[in-house]
Amino acid sequence: MLIDLHAHAPHPDYYNQHPHWGPAFELQNDGDIKLRVGEWILTLGAPERKAALRKAHAEGKTLEVQEYMEKWRDPKTRLAGMDAAGQNAQVVSVPSHCYMYWAEPEFSVPFARKVNDVLADYCSGAPDRLMFWAHAPLNVPQEAAKEIRRACTELGAKGLVAGGSNFGGLEFDSPELDCVWATLCDLDLPIFVHGYNQSVTWGADANKDRYETTAIVGMNYDESKCFWYLINGGVLDRFPKLKVYITHGGGFVPYQLGRFAQTNPNLDTYHNKKPFLDYLRNFYFDVELHELPMRQAMVDIIGADRVLYGSNFGGSDAVRHDLTEGLRLSDEDLDRIRWKNACELLHLDPAKIGKPAGSV
Repeated sequence: MLIDLHAHAPHPDYYNQHPHWGPAFELQNDGDIKLRVGEWILTLGAPERKAALRKAHAEGKTLEVQEYMEKWRDPKTRLAGMDAAGQNAQVVSVPSHCYMYWAEPEFSVPFARKVNDVLADYCSGAPDRLMFWAHAPLNVPQEAAKEIRRACTELGAKGLVAGGSNFGGLEFDSPELDCVWATLCDLDLPIFVHGYNQSVTWGADANKDRYETTAIVGMNYDESKCFWYLINGGVLDRFPKLKVYITHGGGFVPYQLGRFAQTNPNLDTYHNKKPFLDYLRNFYFDVELHELPMRQAMVDIIGADRVLYGSNFGGSDAVRHDLTEGLRLSDEDLDRIRWKNACELLHLDPAKIGKPAGSV
């Protein structure tokens, strides 16, 4: 069995919700369709997709934006991709460009409800194979706590997807967010931490980040900052049952773990009451790393009981092959990473998980 916890689900029904913030896919002069969020335009994209769009434009066959997005509406499109990857199930999330922590509450709060309603309906098309992470307006913590509870108890969300830093100026250790962590502990569900392109908060200067640095490097920084702030900020002492899953192999965490632990007690200000490494039991990391030796090292350092399967399905650096292939682990540990840890963390019954088409 294989359960992918890092899979993005863009859907036309929650795009174009605001005249300025969008988020909107718009046709450019070169025939390419690019995402715009406020003033920021995403320049990442699959080369084959860009080439096909530009060729169509040159031939006068410009692909309409709605047609481009329509394939995302039908869950059968995703299921076909999952079948090809041998995946039994996915827990999908809104793409990080849709977090909207940078927007005014009058938009970010109803937008979160819209996203969760759309994803719940989308997953209902294959309930034995598709689940979702709740989105919440973390820039408005009290409203976020309410929406998390609604999405998880009424719509069936399996936890919260969150950026790693800067929730409208708040951070993971901000006391205002304690109501969010309390809600998740009460529900016994985790946070899925996925950094976002911070350039969407820059306004008119958003497109000066010409190499998408705040996405390619910044997401890993955000994710590592989450880990650092949760521990140093004493959040895990206030909420010892909080469970946190950090994607992209844990940001920079597993590779700088000793540095974090060594410097923590040397800080002028830190609030953790236990030794730094004692808090590792609150964290999970996934295998979304592109090099087998790095995946092996991460599992060796963290332990297979705290590693999950995530491929960034639908993302800019999505991994198409099986990320557990080649790992030097027992069959039991491989099963932990592939599905058992996910079932335990998200309270899933493996007997109710579907099978890929064509599997025995």
